[in-house]
Formats: sequence, structure tokens, C-alpha cells
Amino acid sequence: MPGTESAFPIDLKKYRKLTLDPSKPQLTAEQKSTLLHNIQLLRDALVLFTATGAARGVSGHTGGAYDTIPEVCILLSLFEASEKYLPIVFDEAGHRVATQYLLAALDGHIPPEHLLHYREANSKLPGHPELGLTPGVKFSSGRLGHMWPMVNGVAMANKGKVVFCLGSDGSQQEGNDAEAARLAVAQNLNVKLLIDDNDVTIAGHPSQYLKGYDVSKTLEGHGLKVYTVQGEDIDALWAAIAAVVTYDGPAAVVAKRLMAPGVADIEGSTHGHDVIPVKAAVKYLTARGYPTSVSEDILNNIKPASVPYLYIGSTKEVGANRVVFGEAVNLVLDKLSKEEAAEKVMVIDSDLEGSTGLKVIHQKHPEVFVPSGIMERGNFSTAAGFGFDANKFGVFSTFSAFLEMVISEVTMARLNNCNVLSHFSHSGVDEMADNTCHFGVNSFFADNGLSDVQSWLYFPADPLQMVAVIQRVFFERGLRFVFSTRSKVPYILKEDGTKFFGDGYKFVPGKDETIVDGKAGYVVSFGEMLYRSWDAVLRCRQEGLDVGLINKPTLNLVDEQTLRKIGSSPFVLVVESLNQKTGLGSKMGTWLIERQLTPKYGYMGTTKEGCGGLSEQIPHQNLDPQSIIMKIKQLSN
Repeated sequence: MPGTESAFPIDLKKYRKLTLDPSKPQLTAEQKSTLLHNIQLLRDALVLFTATGAARGVSGHTGGAYDTIPEVCILLSLFEASEKYLPIVFDEAGHRVATQYLLAALDGHIPPEHLLHYREANSKLPGHPELGLTPGVKFSSGRLGHMWPMVNGVAMANKGKVVFCLGSDGSQQEGNDAEAARLAVAQNLNVKLLIDDNDVTIAGHPSQYLKGYDVSKTLEGHGLKVYTVQGEDIDALWAAIAAVVTYDGPAAVVAKRLMAPGVADIEGSTHGHDVIPVKAAVKYLTARGYPTSVSEDILNNIKPASVPYLYIGSTKEVGANRVVFGEAVNLVLDKLSKEEAAEKVMVIDSDLEGSTGLKVIHQKHPEVFVPSGIMERGNFSTAAGFGFDANKFGVFSTFSAFLEMVISEVTMARLNNCNVLSHFSHSGVDEMADNTCHFGVNSFFADNGLSDVQSWLYFPADPLQMVAVIQRVFFERGLRFVFSTRSKVPYILKEDGTKFFGDGYKFVPGKDETIVDGKAGYVVSFGEMLYRSWDAVLRCRQEGLDVGLINKPTLNLVDEQTLRKIGSSPFVLVVESLNQKTGLGSKMGTWLIERQLTPKYGYMGTTKEGCGGLSEQIPHQNLDPQSIIMKIKQLSN
């Protein structure tokens, strides 16, 4: 049968169990043959099932997991041989989750056929491993570079065991790992790192954008015993792993290799970091001797899923606010000479320029652009340091989920009166196939200054408003935070069909915007939830329920006039995709009560872990228009 109804065509039962003894660092011919067989089998399987992510349009990651299969096969052979190893393949690169799903299938926790649902909504195979969600998955990785400190604690709790953690040259850029290295050495922990050093991250090659960075030298400097080998040389790889296993204390094997070795279309390129394209997967598997029909019948019959819904109150045309951010910054920089721009503005990247809109700045205004690594805390503070001068402005950008990592640095920048414009993309949950650990739902954590400090949070509703916001606030002093989503958004329309934020619109910080007035009560929303709320409000109005809608693009500033208007109405409903516990809805009720305004009050936000997939995330959180309509009707009764 075609598509995901197919039997898994690569027989994982052909995996041959093997035992390896680290006191014998030389492989026999039979051991080597078995290892190479297992490596190829699992790599072929991984290429096939990760390519389903490309086919269904949910993206994914092939190269990193493909790279580390030799290390994984060796670890399984050690686990098979002795109980002195903790039998968990910890991995601090969560996007390599395909490894964990493959292990779950090998162990019989999920059928191999289920791998064909990789990153599909409600498949329990999301973009990062989540403990308790997927049968056979033994840990949650969190984001990139977050596992080693936890693994240190696991080693402390299992003092008689050897504990392994897969790493990468990307994850090792995070500051967490420097701290973890110092503790591991100080406590002589029996932690063994197996690091894939492929010189590829999302935005490029560390050897180019982070000159001087050397994983082996860094770890040696911290005091670890380090063996650096060619990762595709199985004899050398085993000898190095055997050496670190028998070493008393923390040690690492740094395996140098090209990204996705042997996969013609993506080998050594940044494309290997992402999911392998369907054509490239078919080409690879065909070259490996599998009938073309095997991969084509599966991959060509998997199509992107969608939640069909015709929205009213907004355009069919959509735009990516996360990209428009960079274009809007360019509009500001275009007004300056190259020399003036370089003197006045610095834009620093954290290996996400293509995802957060900075790429267009890099291309058009390289004079202000600084490529940097996966070092959010340091990069934010660098932007702040540039903006320490009252007439200079730092620009920083990363994913909204990572805002939680820079809170201390935000406080320090605020105390130093620094000028930083921060763009946090991938806010909320919409189209977040990476799932829960990548949800950007705690944006209000950035609002951690005291009441006597001006530091505003802005969440534009569509591309036109994004441009207007950046034009207005770019050269404002202090800390400014701008949010956008991974998903594209339509343009908000007025009731007469013209664009709400089109000609003549001027953004005013702190001012709430009345989309439509209503006598029955008001919905308050912002960002990507505004067009969904507008759809719900319009449908209620068509039924005779005179509901109003307020856009609140400045999240953390009270507009007294608007608050009094909505607070004097029968009900107020806040609709957002931020964490219901920490978002706007958790605050607005207090603002109303402080002013002796007591309408019926409700708020909707993200309340539970994700379901994977893309457009499915919003209805999974009960934030779709029909759910909003139900809540409006409850409050209006």
C-alpha cells in the first residue's frame, strides 16, 4: 500500500546484536563487518523515514542523526555487553530526535511502520524527544546544548555506571556546556561525550563564522581527556570510544566528519542539517540498491496536511512577519550612509539568520552584521554592550523559546541603560513541529523590569504593522522587544475591505487599537491570534451578537482609555497563544480590578503540551475561531 499505510520496507530485524569489550580496542574482522552492516542498515532507515517529514511539509532533520549512527551502534554493543553502562543514549542535540525514534523501534516500543509518521501531528513523534509522550523515548532533550549539565547529575545519581551523551559542534557552543565541563572535571564524573564535529549548523560553518572555535581544544582546556578521530573510520572510532570508557573520569571523543557522509545531495552542506528532500532520499536509496518504487511509493504518496478554514476579516495573501522584521530594519538602514549605519547600528546573529529575518540584513547591510554562534546569552549582552553608548543601537534576534535563557542578561542590560532591539521569532505555538520545548509562550518574562523603567513588548498582527512598528521604535532608547511567529499571517482588513494597517496608519507605542466597537463585550488579542479573533468576532456579529475587538500590539503597557472602555462593557475576553499562566490574560484581569472595573472576564492561551505537526497546534490548544466563538457565547450569556 502507498504512503504511510506501507509496510516499513527496510527490515530492522536484520540488525545484528553485537557485544564489544573496551579492553580490546581493536575490532576483529567479524566485529567490523557487523558494525558496518548495522550502521548502513540504520542510516538507510533513517534517510527513508526522515524524508517523510519533507514529503508532508513539516521539515525535520536528517544529517545530524545520520552522522552519529556509528557512535550509536557502538554504544548499543557496549550496552549489550555489560551492565556497567547506563543504557540511555542521551543527546544534547534535540533535533536529532530521529535517533531516539529509531532506537524505540529497534527495542520494540513502536512498530517500524510508525516511523513513517515522523513529525506528523498527533503521531507522538514530534521534532524533539519528549519523555512520557513517545513509547521508548527515555528523556526530553529540551533545546540545543541543554543536556550535558543534566547528564552530570545523572552520573552523580548512578556512580557505578558509565554515562554517555552525544554532542555536536553546534551544541558545544552553548554556555551550559562550559559550566558542565568544569563540574564534570572537578567532580571526576564518569561522563563520556561523543561529539559529532561536522562543521555545519543552521546558518553555516562554524569554522567560517566562529573562527578560533575548536571543540577538542576547548574540552582539553576544561580538563577533559579528549580523543579526536575521523568519525567514518570505524576502527579509529571504536579505539577512541574504548579509550574514553576505560579512562577514569570525564572524557570525550570528537568525531570529525562531513555532514551526512555519503548522501550525495546534502553531504557537507548546511542543507544536511535540515530534512533531506524527497528526491535526494529517493536518489540515495536507489543508489543503495533499493528498488525506486520502494521509496517513491511511500514518499510520493505523503502530502502536506492542512486544517481547511476560510477566514473572514483578513486577506488570502499572507506574509512572514519573522522575515518582514529584517526587511523593515533594512528600510531604516537604507536612510543612513554605510559609514553612519556601521557606526550607529550592530546586528548580531545566533546561527538563525535565515529563520529570524536577519539574513536580508546580512545581504543588504553587511556593514552592520555580525555572524555569531549558538550563544544567545553572550550575543544578547554583546548587542547590549554596543548599545551602552546612548547613540548606538544593538539588534539581537533568536527564537522566542530562547528568551527564557537571556533573562539575567536582559536585567543587566536594563540596569546599564543599554539600547537593544530584540526580535524573538517563532512565538506562540502556531506551526511549531519542534513541539513543546520550542514553544515561545513566556514572552512576558522579558517584562522583568521595575515599574519605573520603560521597556515595551510589541507583537505586530501582520506584515504592514511589523513595518510600522520597526519604523517607529528602532531608534527608541532602552530595551525593546518585538515578537513574530513561525507561521505566516494574513493582512487584517477593515469592515470595508481595505487593509487596516495600510495607507495612513501610524503605530503609536502603548496605544490599543479598536478594530471594531461592540456593545455586548470585547475580545482583546494581538499577533497571529488577531486574525483568528477577528474571524470569530465577525461571525458572532453576523449572528447578531455585537462583539467588539481590540488589537493590543504593545503587550505590557496599559492604555487607560481603552481599558476603561472595555472594562465598562459586559465582558472582556483575552485571546492569545502565549502561556495562559504568564501571558497578557494573566495580567489584564488585575489591571481591570485595580480600576474597579468588573466585567465578566475570560482568557484563552496555551495550556498544554503540543501535538506536533503545523496548523494542528492552534486547534489542539482550543484557540481556533470556533473555540473563540464558544468562549464569547459563554461570557455573553
